Amino acid sequence: MPPSPQARELTKSKPDADYTGKERNRMSRIFTPEDITHFHTKGYYIARSLFDAEEMRLLIEVAKADRDFDKAPQLHKDSSGMASKLRLKNFCEDDIYSAFVCAKRIVDNMELLIGDEVYHWHHKMMLKEPRIGGAWEWHQDYGYWYMNHCLYPDIASCAIAVDRAGKDNGCMQLISGSHLCGRIHHGMTGEQVGADMERVEALLKERELVYAEMNPGDALFFHSNTLHRSDQNRSEFPRWTLIGCYNAKRNNPYKQPSGHPSYHKLNKIEDDQVKPLAQKYWKAAIATAKP
Repeated sequence: MPPSPQARELTKSKPDADYTGKERNRMSRIFTPEDITHFHTKGYYIARSLFDAEEMRLLIEVAKADRDFDKAPQLHKDSSGMASKLRLKNFCEDDIYSAFVCAKRIVDNMELLIGDEVYHWHHKMMLKEPRIGGAWEWHQDYGYWYMNHCLYPDIASCAIAVDRAGKDNGCMQLISGSHLCGRIHHGMTGEQVGADMERVEALLKERELVYAEMNPGDALFFHSNTLHRSDQNRSEFPRWTLIGCYNAKRNNPYKQPSGHPSYHKLNKIEDDQVKPLAQKYWKAAIATAKP
C-alpha cells in the first residue's frame, strides 16, 4: 500500500512546525512522510498522545458503565482456555466508541497510509481483565479478512490505548516488517484463528519483535498483514483497547454477504467535537447507571 501522490502532497501542504517526533498538536496532526515510510517499512506506526487524558477518562468510564458490554461480551479463549472480552460492531452507531473511531485525526491519517479513501470496516472494544485476561495468538488480520472477499490486504487498524498497555498486562506484540511476507496460512488455535507457527518462528529469527507499550491516548496504526499477538494479563491492572478497522474504497468486497459491510461513506468527526461528544455520552451513561 504505497502512499498515493495525493497523500504525499497532503503531507507536504500541511506541515507542523511544532512536531518533535513524539507529540504534536492533536487538532492538526497529519502524519509526516517519515511517519508514512515507517508504516510501510515496519508495518506499524505508534502515534503518541493522539488523544488526551480527559478523552481517555471519559471513554473508559463509559465502557465500564456499559451494561451491554458487561452482559454480552464476546469471549475468545486462547490455547490454555483463558479469555479476553470484546464487543464488535460492523457499523457505527450513536455512541462514544463510534465518535472516537470516526475522528478525523485517525481517519485522515489512515487515508494517508492506505493511499485511498477509507470506510469503516468494524470496531471493537476489548478488555483483558486483571490476572485472568487471555492471550491472543499470532495472527494477521488479513488471515481471516481474506475470507470476507477482499482481494487485497488494503485494510489497516488503529488500536487506541484507553489505559496503560505494558508487558505486564499483555500489550500487543508485533513482528516488524512481517507485512511484507504476504498472507500466511491460518488455522484454529483454541477458539482463535492463528497463523502457521512454523512460519512465525522462522520470521522471529530474522525480524525484530516489538512490544507496543503505550500510555493512555497513544494509538497504534498497523497493516492487516502485520503479524501480532499479546500475552495473558497476569498483572493486577486491566487493559482496555478500542480498535477501529478501515478498508480502502478500492478494496470493496467482490461479493456479498461478506460478513462485513460494503463500501459506504464514512462520516468523519471533527477533532474538536470528539471531547464534547464524549462528555455527552458520559453524562448519559452516568444517568443510566444510577439506581
